[in-house]
Amino acid sequence: MNGNGTKDDGSGTDRPADEAGLSERLQRLDRQLSQRDEKAGGPDGEEPTAKMSAIGQAFRLSSELVAGVAVGAALGWALDKWLDTSPWGMIVFLLLGFAAGVLNLLRATGSVR
Repeated sequence: MNGNGTKDDGSGTDRPADEAGLSERLQRLDRQLSQRDEKAGGPDGEEPTAKMSAIGQAFRLSSELVAGVAVGAALGWALDKWLDTSPWGMIVFLLLGFAAGVLNLLRATGSVR
């Protein structure tokens, strides 16, 4: 022990001086990390995970519409083959599929119950 209350480990440095240097380095690192986090958010300040969530929601909504149209077209085609009513089943069920797809979109967004 030195006379001033610091421990001398024989290396010629006092421990409080090392702690002060460590504290300064930690504060500098914290500032650098916070600056990097601000830059990672993008130019609009939005989080990257929020952007990915928006992309996922867009894919979900588009697949809702496409699925409705595809199922309607498939049912219309099958009905036309079965009853030999060439374009009419496809037309009617394609329109019904489109309407069902739009209704599913509205339900997914919360506009309609």
